Amino acid sequence: MAHEKPHFDVLGKIERERLSRNWTEYSLAKNSGIAQSTISTWFRKQLQPSVASIEKICTGLGITLSDFFDDGRSKYENMTDDQLELNQCWERLSPSQRKALIILIKTINE
Repeated sequence: MAHEKPHFDVLGKIERERLSRNWTEYSLAKNSGIAQSTISTWFRKQLQPSVASIEKICTGLGITLSDFFDDGRSKYENMTDDQLELNQCWERLSPSQRKALIILIKTINE
């Protein structure tokens, strides 16, 4: 009997990413360019979003498609505690907050 690979929970991952940023469903929709009603329907009817929609969600979350499907086990292995803390903070920022932070860091480094 062949071992089946565990099913990846796309909706669960979207929800965890949204909640880790303390975003409402509206915030996710706004940052992703997807109608809130569409996102709400996915969850209400347990529908799987298309790859194109997942890519938009990833863009809105500020992560890559690869990051989205990563199980997370190796992502932080070689980080120091400071790098890990900074990365965890970064992941909770919206795309516009990330841009502002990059500008601030560049200003500090000048």
